[in-house]
Order: sequence, then structure tokens, then C-alpha cells
Amino acid sequence: MIYLTRRERFSAAHKLYREEWSDEKNEEVFGKCSNPNWHGHNYVLYVTVNGDVDPETGFVMNLKKMKKIITEHIIDKVDHKNLNLDVDFMKDKMPSTENIAIEIFKILEPVFKEKKVNLHSVRLHETENNFVEYFGK
Repeated sequence: MIYLTRRERFSAAHKLYREEWSDEKNEEVFGKCSNPNWHGHNYVLYVTVNGDVDPETGFVMNLKKMKKIITEHIIDKVDHKNLNLDVDFMKDKMPSTENIAIEIFKILEPVFKEKKVNLHSVRLHETENNFVEYFGK
């Protein structure tokens, strides 16, 4: 089995904030991320699939197809959007990097399965110092 990773980028705004908490508690827990006027990140997304190499093409998956899937199902929905307000798959979810990665995995897993490859992981960099990686349940 071999692993293939595609990197994509998107920019998005969000706010980490719980309505039922006071502004002080939100500030204490989420810090600057609870800014009432939102804030943004230039995210870097790594999607890794695995499978067997096709003897005809030498590929696990054609990278053009992989890019198209990620762009159509994720990037087009999140790039230059407000994750709290504009993104259907984040509706009613705290838009932490962890939750974003989990939701991206849930969307992409069945799409790649149809293409006869396994989604191995979603790695999402929020900053150059902070990232999460999700491998499914």
C-alpha cells in the first residue's frame, strides 16, 4: 500500500465563541479567537489517501482528479468565507481547527471510496505553528 498526499490552501474567517457564556469567559477560554469582529487564517489542508498502485497508470490516484474532488467538495465551500456563517457543513458547530478537520474528513471519505481509494487522513494547518491531523474514528 502507498500513500498519496495533496496540499490545498484556503483563507477563511471564524470566531470561537459560545453564546451562553459571558464575554469574559469566552475571552478566558478562546483568547483572541473570540474577537467579536471575527479573525481569519490562511489554512493549509493536506489530504492523504492510500491504496494500491494501478499497474496501468502507476498511480494510486490521478492527482488532477484528487485536486478536483478537494476543490469541489471543500475549497469552493470554505475559501474566503466565514466558517461560522457561510459554510453549510460547519452549521451549529464550533469552528475549531479540530472540528473543521473532522467535518472535511466526513465529506471526503465517501467520495474517495467511490474512486476506489481510502481516505487516510486530513491534516489542517491553522498557522505555521498549529495544526491538527484526523484519521477518522
